[in-house]
Amino acid sequence: MNQERPGKQERMWAIAAHLAAFAGLVIPLGNVLGPLIVWLIKREEGAFVDSQGKEALNFAISVTIYGAISMLLIFLFVGVLLLFALFVFWVVAVIMAAVSANDGIPYRYPLTLRFIT
Repeated sequence: MNQERPGKQERMWAIAAHLAAFAGLVIPLGNVLGPLIVWLIKREEGAFVDSQGKEALNFAISVTIYGAISMLLIFLFVGVLLLFALFVFWVVAVIMAAVSANDGIPYRYPLTLRFIT
């Protein structure tokens, strides 16, 4: 499989799709809205942007679901630990995805439910 490396613009927008999840640190549900907006606006500019935008969006939705479940588990006293672990996992995974996108390598987030294919 000899695939050509995506261009600089494609890589930049793929990185933006991943890093847009950090909007969730400022805006409620921004972790989903950020990647969604980037993907909707730039998905037709290239296959790499499209695939990485979908990947970032699927991960954001998955993390939101996992966060909601963890919040429910706070009443069982394990939710706080799960929320902390989920936050660390989220930050590390998003940074790894952005670095991979910068290199032009498609990134697949672990533990991601694939809603958008």
